[in-house]
Amino acid sequence: MRYTMPSEFVHRRRVEFAETDMAGIMHFSHFFRFMESAEHAFFRSLGFSVARPGGDDRLGLPRVHARCDFLAPLRFEDEVEIRLRVAKKTRRSLTYQFTLRRVQPAPEVDAARGEITVVCVEHRADGTLKAVPLPEVIARAIEAAPPEESPGRAGAAGAKPRR
Repeated sequence: MRYTMPSEFVHRRRVEFAETDMAGIMHFSHFFRFMESAEHAFFRSLGFSVARPGGDDRLGLPRVHARCDFLAPLRFEDEVEIRLRVAKKTRRSLTYQFTLRRVQPAPEVDAARGEITVVCVEHRADGTLKAVPLPEVIARAIEAAPPEESPGRAGAAGAKPRR
């Protein structure tokens, strides 16, 4: 199987009613779920699953760091573009940067910027986790994006960031 060495990915989805609070605004916890759904779609686009990294049931990708800066509210039925950018790749970890941008209704606006770091671990028989290198097939398929001029404004793969 041949991969194109992606470092950026764009995923779209709508805010569902159940994701909003009493004020009709998307609850802060769902921003993390949107980031995670973009990560899962990114892995699926490469033929992988985050549940079985590299096809190995013993491996996992737990989060060791997560943050989100909220810039504008999202509401029920807003269409959101989630841009994932692989900001850093080490032997054992991946750090993603995300920009969540409301694209419908107009005007487009950045709603949040976030970051998640995952570490590849092996689930041991005694219940402990041990950090291990990313499976070779994943390490070959994913690369870190080049540094950006303006953080948090990742463009689509092969395209220049919008300014």
